[in-house]
Formats: sequence, C-alpha cells, structure tokens
Amino acid sequence: MGEPVTVVQSATANPSRVRFETNRSFTGMGHERYKDGDEILLNRPPDVIARQLLATGQVSEVHVYAQTITVTLKAGKNADGLKPIIESLYTYYKPGVRVPTEADFA
Repeated sequence: MGEPVTVVQSATANPSRVRFETNRSFTGMGHERYKDGDEILLNRPPDVIARQLLATGQVSEVHVYAQTITVTLKAGKNADGLKPIIESLYTYYKPGVRVPTEADFA
C-alpha cells in the first residue's frame, strides 16, 4: 500500500538551494536535471518528483542524483511544503489516490 519516504531537509551554502536526503535511490548513479518550463514526458521516479516540485511554483530547478534531491528556489520563494511532497511520493493509501496496478508499470 505504499511506503513513506524518509526525508531530511538541509540548507546549502547558497540560500536559494535546498537539499533533501532520502532513504531510497531515485536514479541509481545517474543525474537528472529539470527546469521550470521543461516538458517532463516520462513517469520515472525522478520525473514524478520534479514534476510535482516544479508545479508548486516555488522551484525553478530540480536536480536528482541517487537519494539526493536538490532544488533551486525561485526568487522570493521558500521551501515550505516541499518536503511533504517527497515524503508522500509512494504513499498510495491517501484519500483520492488510485492504487497503481501492474498494467500501470508495463
């Protein structure tokens, strides 16, 4: 029924960037980068994360590498509400969320 993602949020040397360390790898050893305005066509875990974070209107860029997600915030925006988006990524028992079937992953 889904398993919560554990997330630790931390600041970086650049105040417009926030790092999220998770308990699972989303990309293996690959780097994935997304910018606001990019069309994200696939539904791999890093694509889903980026799509949801960019949809908040708070984020201009998302970088996903293994279990680390780094976001660049838009000017004047903060990271409020971003951590719960990542934490609930694989939680399918929330009201209104359809549980995926094997056909969804084919």
